[in-house]
Amino acid sequence: MSALRELMATVTRDGRLDWIGLRPARRMEMVAVAGAELGPDGLDGDHAAPGKRAVTLLQAEHLPVIAALCDGAVTPKALRRNLVVSGINLAALKGREVRVGGAVLRLTGPCAPCSRMEETLGRGGYSAVRHHGGWCAQVVTPGRVARGDAVGPA
Repeated sequence: MSALRELMATVTRDGRLDWIGLRPARRMEMVAVAGAELGPDGLDGDHAAPGKRAVTLLQAEHLPVIAALCDGAVTPKALRRNLVVSGINLAALKGREVRVGGAVLRLTGPCAPCSRMEETLGRGGYSAVRHHGGWCAQVVTPGRVARGDAVGPA
């Protein structure tokens, strides 16, 4: 392994799952839960697109950045992502398998903001979320996830 590749594969420590949200149906309000089963097509009870976008993750450290760039209330619920994690750089895990509680995900790519960000965060909300909108993931190994679970390379 090259020195640069080795540096890119190293993370300081595991992160933590801070928030879990389900979208019962398209355009419905997110529902925060303490734990959920993560099946092959996403979180049970969530309206998700199976495959590479079965689960969406957001870096908790990006919430204040987004808030600084817009006037809306920036909460995990407002940003409509399934899992909010802290303490680990999700960008460093792109394309890799990531353990979240009892499940394993593969981060497939950035999760672009939707046009609802203008409704939710006000004018400029879409642009405020760009490049801070989190990651899409596919389910590699189903399992249970709960707030407080460790998040790290699988």
